[in-house]
Amino acid sequence: MSHLILTTDDLAARELRPTFRANEAVGFDLRLVAGKLPSNAELAALLEPRSSKHDREGKHWLDHFRRMGMRGSADGHHGILAFCDRFDSSELWVDPQADAQLIMVWLLDAVRPHKDITSKLSLVQADDRIAKYRSESLEKWKLPAIKITDRHLALASRAWQAWRAPTPEGCFELLMQDTTVLPRLRPAIIALLEELPDSLNGVGASEQLMLEALSYGCTHPGEALYAAQDRGVINEREAGDLFDELAQSPKPLVFGLGKGPFDPDEFTRYHRYRSAEVGLTKLGQAVVEAEDDFSRHNPIKRWWGGTLLTNERLWRWDRESRSLVAP
Repeated sequence: MSHLILTTDDLAARELRPTFRANEAVGFDLRLVAGKLPSNAELAALLEPRSSKHDREGKHWLDHFRRMGMRGSADGHHGILAFCDRFDSSELWVDPQADAQLIMVWLLDAVRPHKDITSKLSLVQADDRIAKYRSESLEKWKLPAIKITDRHLALASRAWQAWRAPTPEGCFELLMQDTTVLPRLRPAIIALLEELPDSLNGVGASEQLMLEALSYGCTHPGEALYAAQDRGVINEREAGDLFDELAQSPKPLVFGLGKGPFDPDEFTRYHRYRSAEVGLTKLGQAVVEAEDDFSRHNPIKRWWGGTLLTNERLWRWDRESRSLVAP
């Protein structure tokens, strides 16, 4: 009996491979929590057999593992349906973090019409990020593998369509529904809603944590970025994008990085941050204390799932009542 493990993190798959819990372990190198979402056509092409559409590295779902070398179960050209069909059974191992939950619902929505695939698929929900653990530890894990049913698939489709929608209302409505078949989905949706501009000061939860780190005396950008990453929604690059925005806005909240516009290249950013000493401007201190509003002084144009947030169309999150505030 041949067995496949799919994971929501390519680094997790790398650690799972030596455990030989499956004949093959493959992960997704994909970010869906920040920036403009890929189109439906782009995401569909990602999972298709390799063709002229995949003209750049990262355009095909097996690009990362083709570089690592497959175990003979594939040559790196298969679409996901043909790849999964080569195995007698498969498991989807999912991290609890928001991006992993989004990959989960996208993938379940994509394979939903294919009963020959979903009938052989089980779901394994981890309590912590799988890639944090070495292969020796993962070999001893005993997590339940839950057979995928129509309830899982229907909820995943609703969640994915809600994240792609032009307003956050669908995601908020998910909190009123029974999501227990996907037990990590509700906390992930709440964490994503908390990234919306706050109703009092106009910054999301990750930005708030970076500003609070500075207000507590942190002077190095890396420490501020770590504070944001620690909540498990955005990664280092995405935190850096937000931090740069706070520092190069017309009325900045952060000083010490110099004058923008900043080059978003990660190598360039590393050298810019390495010797920088940063702190809060007067406006930054007022915003972190919820005595002023970032959006009153600065333009906003940012994607939250399928929602384009602007000053004129600024959906917000009320931390106290945990409710969505329409523009």
